[in-house]
Amino acid sequence: MVDSSTPLLTHVEDEEDTYSTLTFDKIFEQSLSDFGWSQFLQIILVGLASTFDSQQIFITVFTDAFPTWHCLDHTICNPTTSDICKIPRSAWEWDGGSKGKSVISEFGLECSSSFLRGLPTSTFYVGSIVGGMFLALIPDSFLGRKQLLFFTVLAMSLTGISIFFSSNIWIYAFLKFLIGFSRSQTGVYAFNLISERVSTKWRPRATMIPFTQFVLGFMSLSGIAYLVRHASWRFLYLSTSVPAAVYSIFLYLFALESPRWLHVQGKNEEAIEVLKRLAPTKEGYLESVSSRLPPKETLEQAPSYSIKDLFIRKWAFRRIIVVMIIMFGSGMSYYGVPLAVRDMKLNMYLSEALNAMVELPTFIITPILLERFNRRSSLVINCLIGGASGVFCFVISLFGRTNIAFALELASFFCARIVFNLMAIYMVEMFPTCVRNSATTMLRQALILGGACSPIIASIGTNVQSLSFAVFGLAMSGLGLFALLLPETKGATLCDTMEAQEKSDFALKTSHSC
Repeated sequence: MVDSSTPLLTHVEDEEDTYSTLTFDKIFEQSLSDFGWSQFLQIILVGLASTFDSQQIFITVFTDAFPTWHCLDHTICNPTTSDICKIPRSAWEWDGGSKGKSVISEFGLECSSSFLRGLPTSTFYVGSIVGGMFLALIPDSFLGRKQLLFFTVLAMSLTGISIFFSSNIWIYAFLKFLIGFSRSQTGVYAFNLISERVSTKWRPRATMIPFTQFVLGFMSLSGIAYLVRHASWRFLYLSTSVPAAVYSIFLYLFALESPRWLHVQGKNEEAIEVLKRLAPTKEGYLESVSSRLPPKETLEQAPSYSIKDLFIRKWAFRRIIVVMIIMFGSGMSYYGVPLAVRDMKLNMYLSEALNAMVELPTFIITPILLERFNRRSSLVINCLIGGASGVFCFVISLFGRTNIAFALELASFFCARIVFNLMAIYMVEMFPTCVRNSATTMLRQALILGGACSPIIASIGTNVQSLSFAVFGLAMSGLGLFALLLPETKGATLCDTMEAQEKSDFALKTSHSC
């Protein structure tokens, strides 16, 4: 009974396709309507790039931390009240007896300016900004999502390994710049590669997987740092960079290219082959419809696009500016809050691990928000709640209620993560395949620019207790209100060209107004 009905069902589907306009988008959505193991394993493989990326982003929380010390001569020294720079060097010693546990102690920066101590972190973010600007100029037609991701991960890992040989703060800061430059597009390439290989139905949930892997990278970093806490800070770089180098080889050998990108490049045969591997149960359907797609010659006549299209089209320019404003405020909070926590006099390893753990529920909450509520209101509400939590964290800390202040800090960090999750999906829906890498790059640039400002802002918490949390909160809530200027995209399918995006936006606007 089942065997006889299956061909009939396939025949009906084929007839329906025959009488309707067949497009690659319809084939894509139909073939990936289910979420199978092949897709899941591919997402895990690509998402591991985010794991190693997060480790390089937050590694200076441990390697560049001010180490603890103790007195040798208690007649002139008291570790709770004495200024380390105003007592003789012979009167105190670093805990553990080794000065190589931290960059601060090994390079003798304990009495240097906050600018010099924060230089490696700042150069990392500057490198991310410069790298993002440079790599954004690479057209979407160059190499492809997979190849670009492979090269960025490989370059990031090799530079991380070279840090082991740093001999002074200046070489270390320069290599941090190179790491930032090389990893600047890692998240962009990984996220787009994943989002372009799942259907509209599964996109909110599937794209949370690499975000979860990003957080697991942050959590694992706390564990690795704890295990090597008695060794030199250099071994922490080796412990994270060597596995990343090995991973890049597996990525090159086993990851699949984006079928949407292949289609835009006129490589329909390769795109169909990728879909077959992602959805092996739909191989028969893909065989029957693949021959009816437009030939490569027809697709090559389509106009080419680049990052300049984001600036010469008014609707795209307006969107990208608004997105960058929002992400600048969110980036200040997301990257700055973990740095400012160090001034709360809490256990560094535990507090950073809790910051990482609090991100995990966001990957369950975000798909719920995306499926039940619209994008714009979810974004604004989370910005306001996160900003208010940061301000209250500052107020409560003035009264010495450290535990309550830390809980509010976690709430602010939690909301900043949700804002990033929401905006990542929002960006995919607001811009077509032909410029999606470039648009997402601009989002990341604003996020990293906010992160580059965060070490400077976080340092003011040393002088005025927890004031930096109020600054981060005001930035996130105030700039988050710009989300009211963005269009609503709930229910939208991904577009491949600028013209198709304009038609889709008009259709969504009409349906929402009705």
